[in-house]
Formats: sequence, structure tokens, C-alpha cells
Amino acid sequence: MHYAASNSAVETFTVGLAREVAAEGIRVNAVAPGLVDTELHAAAGDPDRVRRLADSIPMRRPGSANEVAEGVLWLLAPASSCTTGAILDNAGGR
Repeated sequence: MHYAASNSAVETFTVGLAREVAAEGIRVNAVAPGLVDTELHAAAGDPDRVRRLADSIPMRRPGSANEVAEGVLWLLAPASSCTTGAILDNAGGR
């Protein structure tokens, strides 16, 4: 419940602030990664979590840290110069 509430707050903040500062040329976006294959799961005591949950992802695989970083790089690139208030859902369809 707390996690869902904080995610909603970040999304609302992103969209609201983007609208508020857009006229000043400031862009505000967020990245929402899904299940990402990192060492974090093992460090949290659940090293098989990624493998166990992979089938719950429509793409049938977790994302990689590199894939999340590529989304961030796109948001920083000139190609996204008219993008603001976006939540980049980088979760394999989950």
C-alpha cells in the first residue's frame, strides 16, 4: 500500500510540476522501471525473485539496468525536447 501510494504521488508530482514550469522551458519527466535484473534482489534476501516473477511480465523477461538507462538517455536527448509530464513506463508491459 505504501509503495503504491508513493508511486502515485511521484506521478502526480511529475505531471503537475511539468505543467507549472513548462512555459519556462523546464521539462519534468519520470521513469517507472518494472522488474529489473540487478543484485538488489539477492541483497534483499531473495536471489530467485527475478526468475520467479519473469512469467508475470508480458514480455516474459525482466528489464536490465542498461535498458532503464537508455530510457533516461532518450529523455535527456534532443529527440525528446517536446516531452514533458511523461511517465516512461519501462516495465515490459507489466
